Amino acid sequence: MGTRLKYVSWGLIAVVSALTAALPLMTTDRYLLKVLTYVGLNVIIVTGLSLLFGYAGQISLGHAAFFGIGAYASGYVTTALGWPFLAGLVLAVALSALGGLALALPSLRLKGHYLAMATLGFSEIMSILFVEAKGITGGNDGLSGIPYASIGSFEFATPQANYWLVWGAAALALVAAAGIVRSRPGRALSAIHGSELGAQACGVDPVRVKTSAFTLSAGLAGLAGCLYAHFLGFISPSSFGLELSIVLVAMVVLGGSRSLAGPVAAAALLTLIPFSDSIIPGLSKDAVAVLQDWKGDIYGVVIIAVMLFLPGGAAGGLRSLRGRFARSRAAGEEAGS
Repeated sequence: MGTRLKYVSWGLIAVVSALTAALPLMTTDRYLLKVLTYVGLNVIIVTGLSLLFGYAGQISLGHAAFFGIGAYASGYVTTALGWPFLAGLVLAVALSALGGLALALPSLRLKGHYLAMATLGFSEIMSILFVEAKGITGGNDGLSGIPYASIGSFEFATPQANYWLVWGAAALALVAAAGIVRSRPGRALSAIHGSELGAQACGVDPVRVKTSAFTLSAGLAGLAGCLYAHFLGFISPSSFGLELSIVLVAMVVLGGSRSLAGPVAAAALLTLIPFSDSIIPGLSKDAVAVLQDWKGDIYGVVIIAVMLFLPGGAAGGLRSLRGRFARSRAAGEEAGS
């Protein structure tokens, strides 16, 4: 039974991956491709946040800040200094990862709500810095004229090219995260989530593991920020506020802890809500207005409802149902014999 489910899971992954890669060949709708590119960007961030929050149990309300650091780092050096895209990409990931390291070191003694407040404070500091550092960020006017991503002479100047670039990066991030989860570092993350003292008794160094998780997670957010800046061509501080951090946490909570597929599906669902008027045919204007005006409240209700009634998220609920089905099937076979 387990082997059969494993083959089914890999088959579904292969089908979804093939459809995702082939989608730009099936449609010429530029707006739809743009929306789905936003989904891919959130998938990259949520993949890193899943490792930090879902597996290690370290909550962060500061990932919008790391996203902004990556966007402004690459945006500035490619526009003002003339750096090539790949150099800006490396700088964006490095600076965001260093930001994660800088946040992790003084926060290692904090847990739960206290850690969340520390990351929230970091996010607010960076939001102010994005506004005040006008020489680099452009302040409230934003940073414009950011060139398209390019590799050599090839420029990602079309919606299809940007879609493949972002989703290619998302696929690599997911593969890397899956490899980490199945390896010794992944087991160390899960051990810390279960019991930090118990993990330490088994030889796991909580400081090193949590610091690595923060650094990697922040680096992935910086990668997404870099791709976002070069995809959009314009960035402003309003794109990197607290609301984004809350939405990212909602994606992980809804998708489920100790899962990568669940948060990815939740990222797709919650990213598409603001664009529902364009992607859901026949949706009334009243429904659209409700979704747009109350989306922040919807995200909050989702977090509260999932934590109260489905603590393991969608992935945890599916695992529970699968376990019940397997037990009832085994009991039926035992009774029949």
